[in-house]
Amino acid sequence: MTLPLNFLWPQFLWLLLLLPLLIAAYWWLLRRKKQLALRFASLSIVREAMGNRLHWRRHLPPALFLLAIAVMLVAAARPFAVIALPSTQETIMLAMDVSGSMRATDVKPNRLVASQNAAKAFLAELPRSVRVGIVAFAGSAQVVQPPTLSREDLVAAIDKFQLQRGTAIGSGIVVSLAELFPDQGIDLAALTYGSGKPRSYAIDQAPKKEKKDFVPVAPGSYGSAALILLTDGQRTTGVDTMEAAKMAADRGVRVYTVGVGTVDGETIGFEGWSMRVRLDEATLKQVALATQAEYFYAGSAETLKQVYEKLSTRLTVEKKETEISGLLALLAAVLAIGAAALSLAWFNRIL
Repeated sequence: MTLPLNFLWPQFLWLLLLLPLLIAAYWWLLRRKKQLALRFASLSIVREAMGNRLHWRRHLPPALFLLAIAVMLVAAARPFAVIALPSTQETIMLAMDVSGSMRATDVKPNRLVASQNAAKAFLAELPRSVRVGIVAFAGSAQVVQPPTLSREDLVAAIDKFQLQRGTAIGSGIVVSLAELFPDQGIDLAALTYGSGKPRSYAIDQAPKKEKKDFVPVAPGSYGSAALILLTDGQRTTGVDTMEAAKMAADRGVRVYTVGVGTVDGETIGFEGWSMRVRLDEATLKQVALATQAEYFYAGSAETLKQVYEKLSTRLTVEKKETEISGLLALLAAVLAIGAAALSLAWFNRIL
């Protein structure tokens, strides 16, 4: 919890000034009882015989009751604070790179297998109530598994990845957004081949749906979904990466980027061609920053697994500003009941 507290109704805090009056009243009652006791010698003798052994017991129940009143007054001011709570996210999209560069072996046994294993471990850590969808991208991007609760279907989709040429990072983001917002008609072809920057878009193969007016929201403000983008290289085709990131930011979707591989890269060859594949960390950091998310570097299979473990924690528990007046009211009730119980147990009366 982050302190100090903020209050929706801070004017109720003025009622705390009544507490000194209650303390003064309690002190006056004690003085009055003492004066009455002095009139009866036998009572004074008994009290002196008992000494101060039970002196603290006499004051503990009233002190607890006074504390309960103070907590109730604070609760009446409707305090709120930043606390860690279970996330309300319902859908997570995994956009995973299946370009030819994923055959590089700088991450053992190779980048693709390491990313597949880490993704499956990530799915195992997520609560069963979170839906997950998978988009695979290389020269183009496609949904290989629509959002589902079935972890078995997701694992099967990951195991079927096939390497292809090209790296369309932006297209992977756009297709993921189209899956999250089907009623916005996101058009991948319009973005890829031009026609300006249309206000709304639609994937060619998607059925026609009624379009809704799109109004941008604050980056990172959409709490019902998030996107995890895993890639090892630079964009070579498809939608501009930062344009796709802006689309995600305008919809409030956080894009957590995971860079797998090494910054220096390595030279790979396949079917008579060779190329040097490097990790474009700068762009991935910009994507995460633009969408109010985070970038993670995974230079080995072990660090890649650790990255997914961190992501699992971030996506299932989040810090948010929450009213805690209910918790304080519960605490006040416990204190009041405790004060009454102790008074009954020790003095056969309530306070």
